[in-house]
Amino acid sequence: MCGIVGIVGVRPVAGRLVDALKRLEYRGYDSAGIAVIEESELVRRRAPGKLENLRICLADDPVDGVTGIAHTRWATHGVPNEANAHPHIAGDVAVVHNGIIENFAELRAELTAKGVSFSSDTDTEVVARLLDDYRSNGMAPRDAVLAMLQRVSGAFALVILFKDRPDTLFVARYGPPLAIGHGEDEMYVGSDAIALAPLATGISYLEDGDMAIIDRDGAVFCDFAGEPVRRQRQPLQLSAMLIDKGNHRHFMEKEIFDQPEVISHTLGRYCDFAAERSAVADDGIDFSKISRLTIAACGTAYLSGLIGKYWIERYARLPVEIDVASEFRYRELPISDDTLALFISQSGETADTLASLRYCKEQGAKTGALVNVTGSTIAREADAVFPILAGPEISVASTKAFTCQLALMASLALRAGRERGTLSPADEKELVHALSEVPRLMSQVLHAVQPQIEKLSRELSHFHHVLYLGRGTSFPLAMEGALKLKEITYIHAEGYAAGELKHGPIALIDENMPVIVIAPHDRFFEKTVSNMQEVAARDGKIVFITDESGARASELKTMQTIVLPDMPEFIAPMVFSLPIQLLAYHTAVFMGTDADQPRNLAKAVTVE
Repeated sequence: MCGIVGIVGVRPVAGRLVDALKRLEYRGYDSAGIAVIEESELVRRRAPGKLENLRICLADDPVDGVTGIAHTRWATHGVPNEANAHPHIAGDVAVVHNGIIENFAELRAELTAKGVSFSSDTDTEVVARLLDDYRSNGMAPRDAVLAMLQRVSGAFALVILFKDRPDTLFVARYGPPLAIGHGEDEMYVGSDAIALAPLATGISYLEDGDMAIIDRDGAVFCDFAGEPVRRQRQPLQLSAMLIDKGNHRHFMEKEIFDQPEVISHTLGRYCDFAAERSAVADDGIDFSKISRLTIAACGTAYLSGLIGKYWIERYARLPVEIDVASEFRYRELPISDDTLALFISQSGETADTLASLRYCKEQGAKTGALVNVTGSTIAREADAVFPILAGPEISVASTKAFTCQLALMASLALRAGRERGTLSPADEKELVHALSEVPRLMSQVLHAVQPQIEKLSRELSHFHHVLYLGRGTSFPLAMEGALKLKEITYIHAEGYAAGELKHGPIALIDENMPVIVIAPHDRFFEKTVSNMQEVAARDGKIVFITDESGARASELKTMQTIVLPDMPEFIAPMVFSLPIQLLAYHTAVFMGTDADQPRNLAKAVTVE
């Protein structure tokens, strides 16, 4: 995904900026650029494609300056070309940005009405134009940045360079990570510690809602209202050349909090938010010619596929069969040449999933790989590759890969519906708009529910068995919640369809059985509440995960009610994933288990 680097230095920065971007190549990108202050002017170089193209550009037309910013872009708004590459310049300000400015269309229309012209299709240019507008009205740089931060919404990491402040960078974070590196007479900023490791001796991490002003002597932090805050400086060891946990205790916690940023990249790849439709793809797949879809995956990836089945059957009216890959590979499923087979794997090396793919290829089916590692075996052998773009996931228990898989499955469901003529343009527009809200809702939920879940997790850690219930897409989510809890806490947990409660699991309900009910206020809500009544009648301890409308509609006494914002039913599985991930994580912390490397488990299962 996108990478950010900035240097306030005492010697030329162009070469070092490009070298730092090189260390961020693992994140994925499709264009790159830098901007520096050269002889009191903002000078920029950009190039589509790989960093080598930017190096060639700089060799042919060098820049010289001691303060600069640089960026590798993964296209979300606008195609990957030079005009859409970062940095974006408006007047005397240059900006680089990770994330999505969700209200960019509104801001763009407002500025256009003032006579402002835009030179790109990106959401980021709105930030630069807004800052230039504020400066034109006499605002100082700090005041302009704070005013801009009050106007934009979404998930963003920003680094800003003003021509008349050639020894200063302004940075802000809400969602995507951003770190400040401390050096000798120089300061640095980067979207990942790996970019700063060879440069800095110390590092400070911005928290969500932080702004910082960086010069050669250090950094001054404040919140978006301009009130001072303090951020600890930490030593930066060469081990930071590996993936860094930042301020988080475990990689799992970091990866949970990475989700607003990474899911924005997945959605940006597979949705055209400007046109409010799923993206057109040149992958050789035409869903109008597909009569059946089959999916094979393992563990969490299987559960993402199960949620995808609900979406694809509902919006594309395409029959879907899904199996755990270890069963699929031996089931000898009849395959026809109008079958599309999808295989979901974070690592792209899962042995059973790979064997299932090879079986389908032998039977003449079209195959597609939903993977996080695009150079993996499954990706290489599939006919079409769909990168989930979650970035490196270190924790064994999958979190951000799961929600990115969901984002991709949701986007594919809309594309399939359009190509099959089962989804009207108006409905597609409405659903794509709902997807654009996911990063914002994720950021909101992560900050709202964390303290409540920490308290609940301490109580949950005293139990030995937990039941999860849900209906519709919340049923696979219940299974995912149970899987997460058992993976990292070793508490026995099971996920069931709420309608199956009376067909066996209700025998387990007593005062020693917590029952976690996932129930957004959707078309299944009243049925699920009826199941909750059955649990309550048997003294089960209910943990109710719902939304504001659901909380108002239920008067049941619960062990705890976790309330999320109201949202469309379509996107609920992605956002409701967060509390179940946090619940498992914090319970593991209280129990003292290893959240990142639970016993007996590996990140990629490469043997049967």
